[in-house]
Amino acid sequence: MSTRDDILNAVRGHGPAPQPLPEVPDFASGSTDLVNLFTSALERLDGKVIKPPSSGLDAWLPTAFPDATRICSAVPEVTGNVDLTTFSSWAEPADVDVMVMRTPLGVAETGSVLLTENEVAVTTAAVLAQHLLVLLDPADIVENIHLAYRYKDFRETAYAVLLSGPSGSADIGGVTVHPAQGVTTLTVVLAPRDGAQQ
Repeated sequence: MSTRDDILNAVRGHGPAPQPLPEVPDFASGSTDLVNLFTSALERLDGKVIKPPSSGLDAWLPTAFPDATRICSAVPEVTGNVDLTTFSSWAEPADVDVMVMRTPLGVAETGSVLLTENEVAVTTAAVLAQHLLVLLDPADIVENIHLAYRYKDFRETAYAVLLSGPSGSADIGGVTVHPAQGVTTLTVVLAPRDGAQQ
């Protein structure tokens, strides 16, 4: 046995006994009104939450974004005219007017939505497009960040980002400007995955 092995074995044999990791609480209050908490948090950050339009999203989009000519959709609920699969580089979504995708998770505490490469193959589409429209099933809202980080996609995906409203920047006087960079607007549609109306 080498001197190195002797030293390592001595260290291993004289270290402190293993201790279990402390239990980290989830800090949940047990609130059941997660949709209103989420809506209030997102609106504080200049985002918007709406119910699915009765006319359908395809008919509603031209009225909500009248200047939009390039619409890219990563969801079956909306028909776009830009094919997401044709983007060959991270910069190509920069000329998209409206990007539509579904989030697997909303966070009521912060008004955040989770986006990963599972939702959109070219992840920059969520920040380079002019407007971001995100479909969220109200059943997918958790109360706080502690619960959100238990979600499987933080372990199983290569890219995961929580977005809270359109990008903003505040100066030393506390005046916030939207957008500073990134998407101009973030609109969340409370759209259940099964298509049922709320």
